[in-house]
Amino acid sequence: MKVLFIGGTGNISTAVTELAAARGFDLTLLRRGQRAADPPANVRTITADIHDEAAVTQALGNQTFDAIVDWIAFTTADIDRDIRLFRGRTNQFIFISSASAYQKPVGHYLITESTPLANPFWQYSRDKIACEERLMKAWREEDFPITIVRPSLTYGDTQIVLAVNSWQNSWTAVDRMRRGKKLIVPGDGSSLWVVTHNSDFARGFVGLLGHRQAIGHAFHITSDEVMTWDQYTRITAQAAGVEAQIVHIPSDFISACIPDELGSLTGDKAVSVVFDNSKIKRFVPGYCANVPFAVGIERTIAWFDADPRRKLIDDHANAAWDKIIAAYESGLDTALRSFRP
Repeated sequence: MKVLFIGGTGNISTAVTELAAARGFDLTLLRRGQRAADPPANVRTITADIHDEAAVTQALGNQTFDAIVDWIAFTTADIDRDIRLFRGRTNQFIFISSASAYQKPVGHYLITESTPLANPFWQYSRDKIACEERLMKAWREEDFPITIVRPSLTYGDTQIVLAVNSWQNSWTAVDRMRRGKKLIVPGDGSSLWVVTHNSDFARGFVGLLGHRQAIGHAFHITSDEVMTWDQYTRITAQAAGVEAQIVHIPSDFISACIPDELGSLTGDKAVSVVFDNSKIKRFVPGYCANVPFAVGIERTIAWFDADPRRKLIDDHANAAWDKIIAAYESGLDTALRSFRP
């Protein structure tokens, strides 16, 4: 099977690239070549910027593909460009959307692919929704062969995922833990959530490549393991060899102090969600996520510990968290003195 990935070296896509290569796919990555990591030896690379349509057209020549995946499309402008570039060039175009696009506030704890798409809190999610709508229009009106995949919070060796952490420098939270500093968990820590290892996601995703019956469909691919944010935080601390010092702060308090957190919290992680994976299991028989978080996060911590150069710290985030913890605890102390003189 001949497949083209736009990108293919990110947190999620790296695992998919490795599995597709291991299964013998004829895989090509189209990328700018700015990442240091090299793909597997049997994966070809075309160096071109997807935003330069003329360069991409020239680089691809008259090649066609069984499936094309754009891992880095975020806006309808990106989608319009992809339709122009790949119309008539592929039997399947897979768009990477986001499970954060599902209805917020939630109407039901169990999320299926038919759950409405509506997120007034996060522009990122609204952009993904708009992309999906544009692609569905292209499928209905001109038979552009789309499949939509909605990942939720997914991690691998290089990413530590917690409710409140720095995405760019995710070692920051573990560094705080090991220094005995407090870590913020939104609400009272009891919200249910699903975190998925990228190798598990890859097994479901690769099963959709070239799957003709998946055309016109949307899928989420997640673990069936469901835990609270307190549990995820304490398991991460245990993997790091320490005990988590958790401080519970309401999401609206966090977002009022740090507005950039509104989308990620109120629009995503602050609410309880459980994903129904029966659809991906019907289309990809045998799919099952088999990396428990306790196992996966140990592997992630070990990857960081293996090379101190990987342990980058987000000083800005650290300072903001310290300020918000101090502000919350000061307010709590004042309230307690009022009620318990």
